[in-house]
Amino acid sequence: MTDVKLVRNVAILGHGNCGKTTLVEAMLFSAGKINRLGKVDDGSSTMDYEPEEIKRNITIGAAFNHYTWKKHEVFLADTPGDDNFINESKYVARVADCALFCIGAATSVKNQTTKFTDFIEERKIPTIICITRMDRERANFAGVIQGIKENLPLKPAITYVPIGAEESFKGVVNVINQKAYMFDDKGKAKETAIPEEMVDEIAAYREGLMEQVAETDDELIEKFLEEGELTDEDLLAGLKAGVRVGTISPVSVTAAFKNQGADLMLDMINDLLPSPGDCPSQVGTDPKSKDIAERKPKPDAPFSAQVFKTMADPFAGRLTIFRVFSGTLSGDHFYNSTKEVSERFGQIFIMEGKNQKPVDSVGPGTIAAVAKLKETVTGDTLCVENAPIIYDPLIPISPVISYAVTAKKGDEEKLFSSITKMLDEDLTLQLTRDNQTKEILISGVGQVHLEVIGEKIKRKFGVEMELHTPKIPYMETLKGKARVQGKHKKQSGGRGQFADTWVEIEPLPRGGGYEFIDKIVGGAIPKTYIPAVDKGIQEAMEKGVLAGYPVIDVQARLVDGSFHAVDSSELAFKIAGSIAFKKAAQEANPVLLEPIMNITIRVPEDCVGDVMGDLNSRRGRVMGMDSEAKNEVINAQVPMAEIQKYAGDLTSFTGGRGSFTLSFSYYEEVPAQTAEKIIEAARKEE
Repeated sequence: MTDVKLVRNVAILGHGNCGKTTLVEAMLFSAGKINRLGKVDDGSSTMDYEPEEIKRNITIGAAFNHYTWKKHEVFLADTPGDDNFINESKYVARVADCALFCIGAATSVKNQTTKFTDFIEERKIPTIICITRMDRERANFAGVIQGIKENLPLKPAITYVPIGAEESFKGVVNVINQKAYMFDDKGKAKETAIPEEMVDEIAAYREGLMEQVAETDDELIEKFLEEGELTDEDLLAGLKAGVRVGTISPVSVTAAFKNQGADLMLDMINDLLPSPGDCPSQVGTDPKSKDIAERKPKPDAPFSAQVFKTMADPFAGRLTIFRVFSGTLSGDHFYNSTKEVSERFGQIFIMEGKNQKPVDSVGPGTIAAVAKLKETVTGDTLCVENAPIIYDPLIPISPVISYAVTAKKGDEEKLFSSITKMLDEDLTLQLTRDNQTKEILISGVGQVHLEVIGEKIKRKFGVEMELHTPKIPYMETLKGKARVQGKHKKQSGGRGQFADTWVEIEPLPRGGGYEFIDKIVGGAIPKTYIPAVDKGIQEAMEKGVLAGYPVIDVQARLVDGSFHAVDSSELAFKIAGSIAFKKAAQEANPVLLEPIMNITIRVPEDCVGDVMGDLNSRRGRVMGMDSEAKNEVINAQVPMAEIQKYAGDLTSFTGGRGSFTLSFSYYEEVPAQTAEKIIEAARKEE
C-alpha cells in the first residue's frame, strides 16, 4: 500500500461547461493512465460515460479515477457543474482533502461559481485554481483573475502566467522558478527562456507572489522585509503552508483539449496539495458514550470511512462508494455504525471511470467501492466494531420541484419499485403521496434532474415514467350557518328504509378541522344510530358542493330527528346525515380554499427588487427580510398554485444565484375571480 504521505484526494469543482472533465481526461492521459485523449463532445470521455451524460454533454454524476505520478497516488473525483446535480458536488466536497477549482478563461466567474466556492469555504478545503480553456476565443487571463478577486472568497496566488491566448496560446511561465515552458504538438511542456516582452511582467508577478507568501508565516515576512527577496524554496514552502490553511490558492492555466498544461498540473498537485496525513483528524461521535471522537488519518489507526455515493444497477446490485478516513480496510466485512450492523462484501474495488479495479486493501485518502451491501446507504459511517464512530450525516439539498408521476404503460408497480432503487442512489430525490389528490409525487432539484431520472429508469429497469403537473389540493369550507333536515325514506315492498335528522352546520376557525356534537334529547334518535349520522356527514364532506374538493373546518350538531321501529337502520341514518350536510353546504355560503406556502428565498442584494416584484405578481406577501453572509433572505407567503414552476423562474432572473425552500403554512380563501376559474375547470373534468 502507498505511503499516505504520497496520497492525494482531489475533488474537481467548478461551474458547468468550464472544462473540468476535459482537464481530468488530459491529466489521466499525461500520467499514462489512459492511452487516448477522450472528448466530452463525442462521448469518448473516460469520466462522462453514462448515456444521459453523453446525450447532454454534461457531467451528471460524480465519477472517479486515479493515477500514479512520480510515485504519488492521486484519487480524482470529477463533479457536475449543473445546478440540477449540484448535490453530487456537495457530497464529494464533504469527503475530499483538497480541490482543483476550474474556471473557464472565456466564461470567467459565473453567477453559479459562488455555489462551489461555498463548499470549499464550508470545510476550508485546500485549493488550486485552474484557469481552463486558454485556447478558446475571448480567453482573458487577467479578466478571470479580477473576477476571482472581486467575486470569490478564494485568494488567488499566480504561479503560472499564460504565454499568448486563444489560438496563440502556446506556453506558460512559472513565476516561482522564472522559467518558461512551451507546449509541443502533444501538449508536453518543454523548458525554454521567458519571452523578452514578458520579463518585466513576470518580475512584477513574482514580487506580488512573494508578498502573498510572506504573509503566511512570521519568519518569511521578516526575511522578506529584511532581504527584499524569497528563494524558490521559500516560495514553495510558504505556498504549501498557505494552501494547507486556506489562505492562498495557487493559479495555473491549461488548454486541456490539446493536453496543454496537464503535466504541469500533475506536478502542482504533488507539490502543493496536502496528503491525507497532513489533514486534521476527522471528528465524529462515539455512538456508545455520545462523546466527541477523533480518527487520525493514519494507516494503523482504527478503520473508518463514510459512504458518499450509491449507484443502482439492475444486474450488479448496489455499488457503494466510500472515502477511507483512517486505518486500513482489508478482508471481507466492516461495521456500519449508523445502522449498527455488520456488513459482508466480496471484493474491494478502486473506481476507474465506469470500470472497477479489484484490490486487497485500501488506506486513508482512498476512494473505494464494494457491491451488494444489504443495509448500507449513502451517508452511513463504516468502521470497526470495537472502535465505533459516527460521522455527521450528509444533508441533501432540498427538492424544489414536484410532478405527479405515472407509468407510461400502466406498469405502476415496476415503476415505483425502480424509483425506490433510485432513491438509494440520489438523496435529493423524494417520492411522496398526496392523500387528498391521491397522486404520487416525485420531487427533485430541477426539471432536468427529473428528466434524467426518467431516462435512467427506462435504461436500467425498462419502464417509462410520465410526469404531470400536480393537482393543487384545494379545499372547501363554509362561511355561514344553516339548519337543515336530512330525511331518507324508501319503501319498495317488504322492509323499507327510514331516517330523519335535523342538523345545524357552522364554520370553525381555520385549522379547526371537524367537530360533531350530539344534541339529541329524549331519545328522538336511538344512540345506536347517532355514529352513523356522523359517518354520513364526514363522507359527504369528502366531496364539496363547489368543485368537489374536501370540506374542512366545520362543526355539525345533530339536534333533532325521528326514527321508525322497523324501517330505521344505521345505513338509513348514514344516508340521512349525508343528505343533511349536502343541503347545509349549499345554504351556508361555501367558499374555495387554497394552500398557502411559506417560502424562504436567498438571493444576492442586486436581485432583491426583481424577486419582490415577481412575488407580488404571484399574489405573494413578503413577511420580512434578513441579511445572511453574501445573500439577502426574503421570507414570504405565496399560494401553491403560483409557484409550482418557481425553480426555473428564479434561476432565470437571478442567473442561477438564487435558492429557496418551501413549507406548507395554512389554507386561505381564494379570491372570487380566481375561484370561478378553478370551479369551472373542476366541473369540466367531472
